[in-house]
Amino acid sequence: MNAEQHIPVLLDEAIEALVTRAGGHYVDGTFGRGGHSRALVARLNEQGRLLALDKDPRAIDAGRKRLGTDDRVTFVQGSFAELEQWILDWGVEEGVDGILLDLGVSSPQLDDPERGFSFREDGPLDMRMDPTRGVSAAEWLSEAPEREISRVLWEFGEERHARRIARKIVKAREHTPLHRTSQLAALIEETLGRPEKKHPATRSFQAIRIQVNNELADLATGLEAGIRQLRPGGRLVVISFHSLEDRLVKRTFREAARPGQVRRNLPEHPDWVPKLSLVGKAVKPSESEISANPRARSAVMRVAEKLG
Repeated sequence: MNAEQHIPVLLDEAIEALVTRAGGHYVDGTFGRGGHSRALVARLNEQGRLLALDKDPRAIDAGRKRLGTDDRVTFVQGSFAELEQWILDWGVEEGVDGILLDLGVSSPQLDDPERGFSFREDGPLDMRMDPTRGVSAAEWLSEAPEREISRVLWEFGEERHARRIARKIVKAREHTPLHRTSQLAALIEETLGRPEKKHPATRSFQAIRIQVNNELADLATGLEAGIRQLRPGGRLVVISFHSLEDRLVKRTFREAARPGQVRRNLPEHPDWVPKLSLVGKAVKPSESEISANPRARSAVMRVAEKLG
């Protein structure tokens, strides 16, 4: 697989769940390399429209080359955390018919050493989805207190040895700045040893990436904005790749799908009526899809529909 290829996960399942009206307005909040978007556009008629978002400027450039001649598609470089504003800027005030969020890192990002997402090859310790904004992983690791590094590794990576790794990072940076992925990977391997199955840096790289890109906070904001911006009958389809994301999606959907508990002696409040209806159960890739694309193994798709 070259740096510009990406196999969309749960493609048929996602599009089947998402597209309910051929003439509707849809948002792909994580365009990537456009696998889901191309399949989505193929289901639209002449009145259908797609807003394609991505933080990564390279993803948007690639999208314009592939779908730029289709006047049904509008491209925006930006975060789905700002989904509400992007939809309003798009000129859709009555709500959209569907929103897709395919979370995590795309294959082109992961396979390009210059992006710094992977410990498998040496590259700059960057990890930003949008390299033009925010601080890189190297910058964050150079300034963050030991306690903060430990918290991030524990909360976002569920790393049992967070304190040991954080202590090692702070000690190492006193002598040599951590600028390369190979430096960080080697430091963690030296700290924890090398088990047979999973590289010891796996959880730490995940945690630092989530921190640098503000991923969980953006997801929480994006989900709430998505719920507000759906029209009645519109659907929110989310594909997540690790337990922290999936827990957040599951909790948000469930809370929006059930009435709030009415407290004794207080009048009913209109916000206590359900906003969503859950559509089916969580969907996971088939064995054949996992065999063809091992990166699909941890994927979980959840679908919810906006109530009127």
